[in-house]
Amino acid sequence: MKAVKDLFPHYDQAGIELVQKAYDFADEALKGMVRDDTHPFIEHPLGVALIASDEIGLPAECAASVFLHEALRMNPSVTVPEGAFPEEVMTLVDGLGKLATIKPKDTRLEAENYKKLIVQYSRDPRATVLKIADRLEVMRHLEFIPKSSREGKILETLMLYIPLAHQLGLYNIKSEMEDIYFRYAEPEQYRAISNRLKATEKDREKLTSDFIRPLEADLKAAGIDYKLKIRTKTAWSIYKKMNRQGVTFDGVYDVFAIRFIINCDGADLATERSLCWDVYSYVTKEYEPDTSRLRDWITQPKANGYESLHITVRNKDGAYVEVQIRTKRMDDAAENGAAAHWSYKGIKHEETMDKWLTSVRYTLEHKVDMKPEDLPAPPSREIFVFTPTGELRILPAGATMLDFAFNIHSGLGSRCTGGRVNGKAVSIKEKLSTGDVVEIMSSKNQKPTRDWLNWVITSKARNKIKQLLGEEEYKSASEGRELLERRLKNWKLTLPDELLGDIRKKLHYATVKSFYSAIGSGAVSVDTVKNFILEHSAMHAEAVEAAKSAAATSIAESRELWKAAGSSDDILVLNAKDLKGLYYKMAKCCHPVFGDDVFGFVTRTNGITIHRISCPNASRLIENYPYRIQKVRWADSPSSGSFQATLRITCSQDNSVINRIMDIVNNFKTSVRSFNISEDNRKGVSDITMKISVPSNNELDKVMSQLRLLKQVIKVSR
Repeated sequence: MKAVKDLFPHYDQAGIELVQKAYDFADEALKGMVRDDTHPFIEHPLGVALIASDEIGLPAECAASVFLHEALRMNPSVTVPEGAFPEEVMTLVDGLGKLATIKPKDTRLEAENYKKLIVQYSRDPRATVLKIADRLEVMRHLEFIPKSSREGKILETLMLYIPLAHQLGLYNIKSEMEDIYFRYAEPEQYRAISNRLKATEKDREKLTSDFIRPLEADLKAAGIDYKLKIRTKTAWSIYKKMNRQGVTFDGVYDVFAIRFIINCDGADLATERSLCWDVYSYVTKEYEPDTSRLRDWITQPKANGYESLHITVRNKDGAYVEVQIRTKRMDDAAENGAAAHWSYKGIKHEETMDKWLTSVRYTLEHKVDMKPEDLPAPPSREIFVFTPTGELRILPAGATMLDFAFNIHSGLGSRCTGGRVNGKAVSIKEKLSTGDVVEIMSSKNQKPTRDWLNWVITSKARNKIKQLLGEEEYKSASEGRELLERRLKNWKLTLPDELLGDIRKKLHYATVKSFYSAIGSGAVSVDTVKNFILEHSAMHAEAVEAAKSAAATSIAESRELWKAAGSSDDILVLNAKDLKGLYYKMAKCCHPVFGDDVFGFVTRTNGITIHRISCPNASRLIENYPYRIQKVRWADSPSSGSFQATLRITCSQDNSVINRIMDIVNNFKTSVRSFNISEDNRKGVSDITMKISVPSNNELDKVMSQLRLLKQVIKVSR
């Protein structure tokens, strides 16, 4: 073998010494190891280093890193002495080591994901380029690889490495890998097309010289400065086009293409376009154009900014040639900008990865001194992690063990108790990183908590956790409501809607469901609710007793008590439209309606409160405070005012009953203000509390009468 200095002659002395040192280290570590062709294994890293140096133009640090990487990969027992090689080299070695761990489980299904993983896996983007060089060297020796492994290699090459090479502008490498793939995947088709290309190679050379000769004088006379680029399609590209268009080899007109690149630096857009059309005129004047194949992306550029004139012409011998005409600016934009070839060919990409790949590509093509810090970091909005079986999962950066568990399966996520990352036990809050191998631990007794929402970032996990919490809260709320109603019934207490709202706000629960759920879970004691009712109700201990006796007192007895208590003949006349006056208001405990038998109670600070004579509090007020009772009566006829009335309806559980109740209410001069429903599944009934506005008790009686006629309704009361 030649000496390192002879193999890498374009490196300076320091570069040669660095590569020689790395080669010697690898040669010692790989001693005795052979490849599938029985040659020393050191030939593989040497071949990769030569591709990186000679065919891509990477610096000595990259060549050195290849030797160190293969030494460490094939012989894990060796270590690189600290400080023996520059930090830049060791960063590349680390990146190559990570890339070597990628073992695609299903390349065909997840090619795009694995491509993004390859790009992101190293801090130094040159590691990605070296990985492509490594794959090219493997493909060049594919015949020595066992057939069982060969099929996996060629599929990975087609799905992952060829598109990456194309996107990085490594066209020669891309084309060579395509042809090697084609040779092994479709050997018969490959031989047919490659033999046709070889047979027509001299014809194409002659065609090129014959094509440009009659145009040279005219272009020179017109003062058009240009250069030609000649391109022959690869066997694989021709095969794809034959299949796509359903034609034979002879039907692929752009097997051979000539590109005119016009040099007109500083010219405005109009001048550029005019020059392109001038060249087009000279070409089509000399050769017969196929106008059906004219593609004018000069006048109307593509959506991605691509500008060029494409035309297929035929010479006097009947041979077809594709001609592309563009300016240097257009060519630069097509090759390096938004309209890069890999973009306009429709290869899938993402904006963040595009920018990174374009930066690397520009550095490769222009042979600038490539430093990692001078390039943007690869896309980092995603992380790539693996299941223990090698399945690739993509999550947003910052995702945790919980996010991963829900990504695998919602049921597994809801039971997740923690897991192992690279064999180390971690909590459900552990953040994951690209390359982690993640194993989930779960328990059937585990349940989501509200804290989990602080530990996940994926929408799938958040939505599922919220759903599970809602289901749990609904179940707990049902249990809490049933418990509270049972206890209140034993204590002979009630919790009106107004009081329910007050206690809920006091205890800082945003919804009724969350309040009942807190009772069901034990966070709020039913004794707390009991004490609140006793403290804040209009009735104190004696009022409770009065209410009990009032329930047993008939309406007639209450009316007699009211008549006996009246010490004045003064009568307050009520008019519905004056309900919001300063002198009186309707009692919330019984909600009087125009036409009800009522009396007035003079309060200390709020004027006169109007109660129904059948109010539960009527007996107590009339007996204890006769001097504060005011005789009242309604005006002779109702006015335009309205009154609030609360109806309590008990009915069977029937989906249609709600609509029928609403239809009845809407048939009268009433309107619904609120509507609450609770279901008792054990009894099979629904309890409905409905507040409505009515003009008079006459209208209210009509509504109640009609509601009682419904066969699903068991009971209606105010």
